[in-house]
Amino acid sequence: MSVVGGRETAETRRRHLAALAYEVEVRGLSWRLAGPEESLLSVSGPRVRGRIMVVATPSGDGWYYLWPGGGMADVAEVAAVADRLARMLA
Repeated sequence: MSVVGGRETAETRRRHLAALAYEVEVRGLSWRLAGPEESLLSVSGPRVRGRIMVVATPSGDGWYYLWPGGGMADVAEVAAVADRLARMLA
């Protein structure tokens, strides 16, 4: 992968994570971007001490969110992913 391609991938990843951050915040969850080049989204609930780390990664011809426990969804399903994370942190 070229450096230009690497920058484009990092920017796309951050854009997808920012979209999810907006959705989880609307649901009353806290978040922060973490990791190299803000490549991870750390999500926490208001009452639960746990955190869920979410990544956005290219796969085939699209992008997916991945989280612990086998969670995986297309980035187009951002609202549904936020709902799932909110239930996990309730």
